[in-house]
Amino acid sequence: MPRPTRPGHSGGVTAPDPAAEGHRRAADLLALLPDDSAAAEASLETISEVRDLVFVGAGLTAVARSEARGLPPAQRAQANTRQLRLGELRDASRSDPAGLRVWLLRAAEEILLLRSQLAVAERVTASDQEWTALRAAAEANGTAAASDAATST
Repeated sequence: MPRPTRPGHSGGVTAPDPAAEGHRRAADLLALLPDDSAAAEASLETISEVRDLVFVGAGLTAVARSEARGLPPAQRAQANTRQLRLGELRDASRSDPAGLRVWLLRAAEEILLLRSQLAVAERVTASDQEWTALRAAAEANGTAAASDAATST
């Protein structure tokens, strides 16, 4: 049943989704942090409600967990441990907006670390693939046996 419209009532306007707003703010924070940490901190200062800060943290946590899945197993385990420690920092600042802002900055820094680790892992994987291709080509040409003899003596 549609809502009756009255003068001065817009009818279909709803409040923004807090989770979507938190994800948007998390993306903004991640965009600012690498180039201008002062601007990133200032953007967090504009958020005064604990609830809104927590939604930003939820957005950052989702990004961190998603990106950590691409890491090699040992680095992924280390990332999981860091996420647990970030959770402890969040819990210690549960009702303190200033403490939650510190948590959010650390969570965003964690994502930047994950991204740098992913870049290194991708370069290593590409290098390994190149080495494997060269090795396969050498074996196909019969030069691998001579190479093995020269390196194993």
